Amino acid sequence: MPPTLTVPTPDGRSLDVWLAGPTDGTPFLYHSGTPGNGMPYAWHLDRLAERGMRYISITRPGYGSSSRHEGRRVADVAADVRTVLDYLGIDRVYVGGWSGGGPHAMATAALLPERVLGTAIIAGVAPYPADGLDWLAGMGEENVAEFGATLEGGERLRVIVEPQAAGMKAVTPEEVAAAFGDLIDEVDRGALDDPGLASYMADLLHEAFRVGYWGWFDDDIAFTRPWGFDLAAISGRVHIWQGGHDRMVPFAHGQWLAAHCGGACVHLDPAQGHLSLVRDRFGDILDELLQPRS
Repeated sequence: MPPTLTVPTPDGRSLDVWLAGPTDGTPFLYHSGTPGNGMPYAWHLDRLAERGMRYISITRPGYGSSSRHEGRRVADVAADVRTVLDYLGIDRVYVGGWSGGGPHAMATAALLPERVLGTAIIAGVAPYPADGLDWLAGMGEENVAEFGATLEGGERLRVIVEPQAAGMKAVTPEEVAAAFGDLIDEVDRGALDDPGLASYMADLLHEAFRVGYWGWFDDDIAFTRPWGFDLAAISGRVHIWQGGHDRMVPFAHGQWLAAHCGGACVHLDPAQGHLSLVRDRFGDILDELLQPRS
């Protein structure tokens, strides 16, 4: 499935944008994980359609054929979101962000409050460093190595992500669980027994690295540098969803965000993992997001 359209940015870049669902539906802007892109998951589209919602997702710079934005901060996503919403003629949206998309969803809520109806963070990463949080504790060994290299410097990280991206670009649905290695436990391995999820994850990785690996590289660097906005200053409701079996973004990250994010509504589920949460609870995530403001 190719991107729906390409949107030019004022600084001369271009962004892949994916649209799906009813054209008159309530807009839902989804920030994908790391590595990832805006390709929709069919299961999500069904849950959105049941609620009369339209799917919108922007492939972050450096993934797919979205132009790289070297040195980007997490906060820079707000300008890209504004550009795309203006291009589409959309005033306000609900926002969701999974995993590495979580910080970008929080940036959207913090920096474009007039455009955001509500925000859901699904297994989202906490800032680095975060006072009182052992940021790497509980991560699988692959993430510990990856972010350890990130903190050492760009060249050390490039040596890790470049060959891994080449392998992920060719992974099959049957190989996805093995490719995740120590990053998943029995809960997320069980989720990948669903052929639909396994196929989606393989397709997501193929599209993410279709042109190169720089999106992954730049995401990691951005996560470990100042994000460029104040989490506590977010004015709207932010639903924090986190699973206790998550080895990509540990449970403690969700607990930290729940305690430090402005407008936090907390949904901590000890039974879920990183992948199972975004599948099994997605309908609940949308229902909570759509609850009328008090």
